[in-house]
This record gives sequence, structure tokens and C-alpha cells, in this order.
Amino acid sequence: MAGSARVDGGAGGAPGTEPAGAGDAWERHAGWWQAHFTAGADPEYTEQIEPLVDAWLPPGDAVADLGCGEGQLARRLAAAGWRSVVGVDASAAQLHTARRRGGGPRYVRASLGVLPFPAATFDGVLVCLVLEHVTDLGDVAVEIGRVLRPGGRFVLLLNHPLLQAPGSGWVDDHILGEQYWRVGGYLGEHVVSEEVAPGVRLPFVHRPLSVYVNTLTEVGLRIEEMAEPPPPPGFLARAPEYEAAAEFPRLLGLRLVRC
Repeated sequence: MAGSARVDGGAGGAPGTEPAGAGDAWERHAGWWQAHFTAGADPEYTEQIEPLVDAWLPPGDAVADLGCGEGQLARRLAAAGWRSVVGVDASAAQLHTARRRGGGPRYVRASLGVLPFPAATFDGVLVCLVLEHVTDLGDVAVEIGRVLRPGGRFVLLLNHPLLQAPGSGWVDDHILGEQYWRVGGYLGEHVVSEEVAPGVRLPFVHRPLSVYVNTLTEVGLRIEEMAEPPPPPGFLARAPEYEAAAEFPRLLGLRLVRC
């Protein structure tokens, strides 16, 4: 996002689901991500994402964390009481760390567009900050719908497609004496390579919210709840330059049910 690093997430996808070169980028920067976004290092996870996951995916039989990265949310689901937790990711480096950290889940290296599970395997599926790195959204949506049991819940967390579109950001215009949030190009679908930290460039796929909603409903998923939480206090304490824009959410959450 312009003006501040995006909320970042796991390394979901695989060749055929990510922009060209994305897989190499996730392997190369796995250590950076693990250092800055896991084990309580990031307040947007601890104060915002984790509570949403707790509320929207109460314990049940079987749950999958797709694009699990090094497994922090998969471990949380296991600790919450899910009987079977599977983390799926394409990054060998992330899964190596996930397995080493343990915590109960089992891990599978696979493409999100071709999941190695029978139909109706899971009561819950979580995808956190992953689909904005995936190009073939339709294939991934079909697989999510296929592996969910009827009545199963799908929780999707995204960088907000409207307010965090490429080119968006807080503008403090000293000439005109105005402050406002600029919204970048929203309606188009495109890939940008964004420097999220010095020397760390990752691809982001922007698409309008309507594309997500229509694609998911076409595979039999119905929206139950939507969340647009404000940036949490811990994030604002570390990013005081963002405080003036605190009414503009960085995160979008959708809870859907398999019809």
C-alpha cells in the first residue's frame, strides 16, 4: 500500500497460481517474513487478524490453512481445539520452519489451485493475505468450494481491495492545506511489484472486490459477514505517520459458508 507497508501474509500459491517469479521471491524472503510477521512480531496479526480467526473459525473437526506460511495461524487453530489442522503452502522454506515449530498441524506442499484432498474434506478453510498474490483466482476458488463440506465456513482476509489499491495512500498537501486519502486505480486487474521492505520486492495482484465476491459465489459460497477493522493500536504506535489515516482500513475480512 502506498505510504506504508502492506499487511503481509503467507506464501500461498505455486507455479501456475502466482505471478512469474513470485515463487522464487517467497523462497528468498521467507526468513524476512518469519522475522517480521510471526511469533508476536506484528501487531496487525496479534491485535486484529488472530482475534478475527478465533471468532470466525470456532473449533470443529477439520480445518485447512491455505497459504499457511510458517504456520502461525495453523498452530493457533490447533491450540484452539480443532481436531485436525492442515497447513498448505508452496514454499519449501516456509514449510521447513512450520514443521520445525510443530504445534499440532500437519503440513503439505501443494498449489492452491490443485489441492491434494478429496471433496468435502474440511469444515473450515482459512486463507489469510494470500489471494492478492495469486493470479488464477478462479481455480483456487473452485478448489476451496470443492474441499469444503456443505455448511463449512471459509474465512478470507485480504489487503482491502479498494482503499489499499496500488497508488492509494495518505496525502498531506502542504500547498493546498488539505489532507485526504487518495484511492489508486481500482477497477482494473493488474500485477504490481512492490518493495515492502528494503531489498524485499513482492508481487501483488490487484482486483476489485466485486471480482472476489462474484468468483466465490459462483462456486457455491455465500457471504455471512464482512469486516473492515481500523488499524489496531499497536500498528498505529509503530507507524505514527498512519495515525491521521486511521479511519481507512488496511484489512478486509469475509466469512462465507458453503451452500
